Amino acid sequence: MLRQVTEDHLDDIAIGAAILGTGGGGNPYIGKLLARESIREHGPVEVVPLDEVPDDAFVISVAMMGAPTVMVEKLPAGHELERAFRAVESYLGRRATHILPLEMGGLNSVTPLCLAARVGLPVLDADCMGRAFPELQMVLPTLYGVAASPMGIADEKGNASVMETISNRWTETLARSTVVDMGCTAMIACYSVSGAQAREATVPGTLSLNEELGRLVRETQAVNGDAIGAVAERLGGRRIFSGKIGDVDRKTVAGFARVESRIDGLDGDAGVSMTLYTQNEHLAATSSDGGVLATTPDLIIVLDLETGDPITTEELRYGCRVAVVAAPCDPRWRSPEGLEIVGPAYFGYDFDYVPVEATAART
Repeated sequence: MLRQVTEDHLDDIAIGAAILGTGGGGNPYIGKLLARESIREHGPVEVVPLDEVPDDAFVISVAMMGAPTVMVEKLPAGHELERAFRAVESYLGRRATHILPLEMGGLNSVTPLCLAARVGLPVLDADCMGRAFPELQMVLPTLYGVAASPMGIADEKGNASVMETISNRWTETLARSTVVDMGCTAMIACYSVSGAQAREATVPGTLSLNEELGRLVRETQAVNGDAIGAVAERLGGRRIFSGKIGDVDRKTVAGFARVESRIDGLDGDAGVSMTLYTQNEHLAATSSDGGVLATTPDLIIVLDLETGDPITTEELRYGCRVAVVAAPCDPRWRSPEGLEIVGPAYFGYDFDYVPVEATAART
């Protein structure tokens, strides 16, 4: 179990973050650089397991919101997350005792460490999704009736505000418009909860899992082992396709990176192609022979076919040789209430959710 994050942990955490991020959550390399500078300046970050958090703790979730592809040209400055965080504290008239990652994927696994180092607070070994999802209301706290607002939002130019909304869906709608005006990325602080609520409404141990996954990839590569198989086994999933990216149709629309990729099969998948549908995160994978290979809310992870390194949404390119792994999500997402906000129908797909364990393996 991870009890402290030092500079030495960041490489492994960043790799694990890109795996659990299912393509989204922002480029963890950028987050790693921000966290490294903060830890060098302010010291290591304490990590607290959920079962050690007092019931009356005051916990605030933080993340980057927007289209991850924009970060190729628009980098965060580093101060905006603290500004959003302090805005929520000021609005509520309370000082936070702990910081909680909103999602355990990509940049958003690492930026809470940057903030924690800067403000001298511990980070919970947990998150609100167990992966990354594209919209703000798509968190387990929503299923438990926790409000996203008051939500602080800040950009790198110094703009900041706090919004109070009537529902988490409205928080997403209004915040998304603001993020677009801020340049399609901004930092947010939201979902303020007690320690008791955090234990009930989050996924435990995911920061430690990030570090473990990154270490697993690194150590497996060092002995020329099967990093793809090691990741799939650790997550209880399996490889569902292997191929070469033949086409990538990428757009930034309404604050999201929307991508449709065609992957042409190799080896056992030769003669068949996969279509991968992405809205910041990979949400569905279908086969040219008519099958649904995997779909949200299960994790769809794209890895380099040779090394097993994770490939994020903004890194998808023609010619990349990839393996696609699918793994089960937190079981609460498979409930009727969970599927209502993160299932295929919400995103407009005309097929029902089928757990990845029940889909036919191709490879």
